[in-house]
Amino acid sequence: MPPSAQFAHETLTTYPGSHHQHPKRMQKVQTKIDYVTVSADDVIVYVDHQGKPVSTTTIHKGLSTPTPHPAPPSPPPPPPPAPPANLNQGGQPQPQPHPQPPPAPAPKPEPAPAPKPEPAPAPVSSGPGFKSGVSYSPYNGDNTCKTTQQVATDFSKISGYEVIRLYGTDCNQVSNVLAATKGSNVKLFLGIFDLAQVQKEADTISSAVNGDWSRVNAISVGNELVNKGTDPGKVIGAIGQARGALKGRGYNGPVVTVDTMMAMVNHPEICKASDFCAINCHAFFDGKTPAEKSGEFVKGWVDKIGKATGKTVVVTETGWPTQGDTNGIAVPSQENHKAAMKSIQGAFGNNVIFYSAYNDMWKKDGQGTFNAERYWGIMGNAPSS
Repeated sequence: MPPSAQFAHETLTTYPGSHHQHPKRMQKVQTKIDYVTVSADDVIVYVDHQGKPVSTTTIHKGLSTPTPHPAPPSPPPPPPPAPPANLNQGGQPQPQPHPQPPPAPAPKPEPAPAPKPEPAPAPVSSGPGFKSGVSYSPYNGDNTCKTTQQVATDFSKISGYEVIRLYGTDCNQVSNVLAATKGSNVKLFLGIFDLAQVQKEADTISSAVNGDWSRVNAISVGNELVNKGTDPGKVIGAIGQARGALKGRGYNGPVVTVDTMMAMVNHPEICKASDFCAINCHAFFDGKTPAEKSGEFVKGWVDKIGKATGKTVVVTETGWPTQGDTNGIAVPSQENHKAAMKSIQGAFGNNVIFYSAYNDMWKKDGQGTFNAERYWGIMGNAPSS
């Protein structure tokens, strides 16, 4: 605390007299000095850690010491430097790992491969709609089977037909005819002949086709069986069996039974069980129709059956014999054969299979067939005979 300040106090003493003061009048002066001790106020100066004043407080003597205004807090001292990162707990340098290369960029995802196009489904059999066809049997006159070469020879003379009709699977005929027509647009109207061998014959057809059902137009089950006395229910059952067996082998084309026009009219259920109606229709056996009217006769039956069943009708046999006995006004001859063919072709634009490509010398004739059964061949005897 600084020392108390001392002040001198001077007192003047005068005597009474005139009230006027003259310049030279003598006066007696006495000086008196009083010493007074005064306590000065205390001043407190607050400094920061660097010694710089930051605030002050005055303390008056004789008064209680006021609470000083708190100085603003000094900024905290900077933290001590962190030890090097490469020191271990003992303070010793520790070996540094080799710097790792920056991670390789993630590979760009490969673009998803374009989906492979679904394989196109195998062409299905066409069924009705072909312009013309012809039937063929692979037998020699002695009922033996024709060889592969004989069949090829026969087909070297057959042309102009879109469909070839076969009746069964014996004599390796499906494979032989497929080979003979390979490279052409010809399709086969195949047949399962024996109702007791439906599965076996279906397997034979499947093996011969070897998955290429595009060569097949349709498949029949039986030929004129109801007309010969077979129960229609048995035929219908065989159609269903064949359809299931063939579908299991990849075939999705038409399955039908073939019968005479009279059998179809009397038993429309066999037509309804088929994928289309397939009829054998010959004006010659009517006995009341001349050759030149054959087209009208066949067309009349097709229309009648189509109207009764509501289904497409395909004629699977029709023609005229060149030899044999007369049946009423129907006379077998080369001239009448040509007239009948012309009439039928004029009545139909499609869905007709002619009977047959060659004479079937392996068949037996009799009064019931007017001794004409062997002589329906459009081109006469087969070249392989």
